[in-house]
Amino acid sequence: MPRVLSHPVYRRLFTAQVVALVGTGLATVALGLVAYDLNPAAAGGVLGTALAIKMVAYVVVAPLAAAAVARLPRKWVLIGADALRLVVAASLPFVGEVWQVYVLIFVMQAASATFTPTFQSVIPDVLKREDDYTVALSLSRLAYDLESILSPIFAAALLLLVPSSALFFGTAIGFAGSALLVAATVVPRRGGEDAEERPQLPFGSRARRGAELFVRTGALRPVLLLNLAVAAAGAFVLVQTVVIVRTTFGQSEDVVPLLLAANGLGSMAAAITLPRVLRRVPERRVMLTGGIALTTAVGLAPVALGVAQSVWGLVTVGLLWFLVGLGWSTVETPVGRIIRRNVPPADLPDAFAAQFSLSHACWLITYPLAGWLGTAGLSPTALILAGLAGAATLAAARLWPTVETAKDSVPREATVG
Repeated sequence: MPRVLSHPVYRRLFTAQVVALVGTGLATVALGLVAYDLNPAAAGGVLGTALAIKMVAYVVVAPLAAAAVARLPRKWVLIGADALRLVVAASLPFVGEVWQVYVLIFVMQAASATFTPTFQSVIPDVLKREDDYTVALSLSRLAYDLESILSPIFAAALLLLVPSSALFFGTAIGFAGSALLVAATVVPRRGGEDAEERPQLPFGSRARRGAELFVRTGALRPVLLLNLAVAAAGAFVLVQTVVIVRTTFGQSEDVVPLLLAANGLGSMAAAITLPRVLRRVPERRVMLTGGIALTTAVGLAPVALGVAQSVWGLVTVGLLWFLVGLGWSTVETPVGRIIRRNVPPADLPDAFAAQFSLSHACWLITYPLAGWLGTAGLSPTALILAGLAGAATLAAARLWPTVETAKDSVPREATVG
């Protein structure tokens, strides 16, 4: 990791990502507080709708944005997306109506759906060696996990000094810092030296390009199914943890972040160890093992829920959530390597936009599924979602080519088909 961080371009880009993530974490906390202030009786509904809008923006906007900015310099795309997020964040403290929150959240998340895939497409052009790129993927995963754990703590500390609406100004500062860091970085040209010589496709074709790459490329199709496996297991953890803690075990709300932290720690543990593991073990085996791990963990949740009167039941849930996080990161972290290896450099922005959009589409399905099924009981819900994750993992194993084109054959410009 020190060698990767010594690369000046990557170091600035990674710092920009971390700073923006801190801002995003503050916005997540502040949004819940603003939702309560605007409508205390329906704060949960307001927040849930805002999060649903976020997912819709991710699913719909990412491929359209990738097509729209296909010929623009990536540096200015990143700066523009940060600038738009900054303006929206600075506007949120002044909203007085719920619909205004919805509109601004859609705009902010649309900008994020433009920023993130573009950012992901830059890193393979910065770090040419696969080992370095693998470390960068792990660092990115660690950044997301640390944000989910530390941002609520940081927000709680700030709330001792400032009102809740001021957290959005912290978000704006984060996006400003990200934009300045990107502005100070020399971002490589889009898609290599021959990108400008490629024929310009119609907008509709560009918008579909990433999804077509995933459907037509044998090594990418299993990724779609493993995205569904992660979303099925992850949705149960994120949606039902509060119910498990408060209703099943009768514990205080302080226990909720502890269980979610266990999930984050499992993800971080995988991210730290994966660079070494992937030097010896092919992605297929690693990612399918992750799918099996998270499926097994959610499938065993009813056992822990069955001893709800015992503290050991709660400890068991924490261990299972750790295993879900371990499997989650084990599946997601290597995806960038597979995309980079099987997609021509000029198509990387479209491919990363498709992965961003299609993976969030899975969450858009499993989030409400976990919520609706939960009304019928937690144990049946866990078993159904574990069954969905297991079926997706099994289908991925059947679809995935058994002959690995890994380190001994790494065509950067493999043919799609």
